[in-house]
Amino acid sequence: MTDLPTPKPGILDIAPYVGGKSAIAGVAEPMKLSSNENMLGAGEKARAAYEAAIRNIHIYPDGRANKLRAAVAETHGLEPERLIFGNGSDEVFALLNQTYLTAGDNIVTGQYGFLAYRISAKACEAEVKLAPEPGYKAEVDALLAQVDERTKLVYVSNPSNPTGSWNSGEEIRRLHAALPAHVLLVVDEAYAEYVAEPDWETSFGLAREADNIVVTRTFSKIHGLGGLRIGFGYAPLKVAEAVDRIRLPFNVSVPGIEAATAALSDTAHQTASRDLITTWKPRLTQAIRGFGFEVLPSAGNFVLVIFKGPEEATAASDYLNLKGIIVRPVGGYGLPQALRITIGTEDQNRAVIDALSEFAAR
Repeated sequence: MTDLPTPKPGILDIAPYVGGKSAIAGVAEPMKLSSNENMLGAGEKARAAYEAAIRNIHIYPDGRANKLRAAVAETHGLEPERLIFGNGSDEVFALLNQTYLTAGDNIVTGQYGFLAYRISAKACEAEVKLAPEPGYKAEVDALLAQVDERTKLVYVSNPSNPTGSWNSGEEIRRLHAALPAHVLLVVDEAYAEYVAEPDWETSFGLAREADNIVVTRTFSKIHGLGGLRIGFGYAPLKVAEAVDRIRLPFNVSVPGIEAATAALSDTAHQTASRDLITTWKPRLTQAIRGFGFEVLPSAGNFVLVIFKGPEEATAASDYLNLKGIIVRPVGGYGLPQALRITIGTEDQNRAVIDALSEFAAR
């Protein structure tokens, strides 16, 4: 016995999530390209809606987020009663884990899968089983090989963060078809709006007819609302109803609901945001490869640069910091030899190219 409160087993073994660095000592306004944010910011409609919402911040939000629920359903052609809203899609993952995992159960995800899946699973005293990704991509057969009778959820990032890889619609269908009926497949489509690859498909259609698929999206990326923390999941009705029993009653804020609803109708901002990535991702990739560094193909709004080893990656990050540029080391994902770089504005991208050119020439 101890005289002090003691966390339950496993909590202190969890490495806390560390977001992308946002400051450099001595630099007033660094270029923050470490968190895959939309460098154009939020759109005009979302900002106006946020400002107007100030009048009502003394009132609790609608616990069902019905205004946003209706807008998401209309935009994506989904049944509104099957939507789960969360404080970012991270909370949707945590709610799913909390709803379905007990001690001794497990989740399966790719070797480089998003860390948020793992943290909340471990908090439920569940095991995390990682499928190898030798090509920096989730492989269907490797995921299936990890599934057993205690597997409750399989997580796939599509596109994947931090690698930028993606799975085709055919691959996702094959994965789902081979899973036992008791396993919930969670397809995280946080970067869906940026995808231009022809073999990629949203899993909304597949989920509509299935009893064990959840598809998640976020307003943090193309809509530029990362600071408001809004995400949603499209789930079978029984899953949505089960999750709703433990969801905190007012987990999405009044300004968040208003800004996200307005963002869905701001097609001009979405187009401009997508065009920025479409224009600059290949340019940035080509330039960095020209300096002798490996850049993985990416379907997101970022690229992953592979260096010769951890020491070179650290040196490159430090050199970029000296130039006032913050990128994301991804050693926490088991990739100490890599840096993830968000695609920025033209000036930011040119600054990255110039800095890496100088670093490579040292």
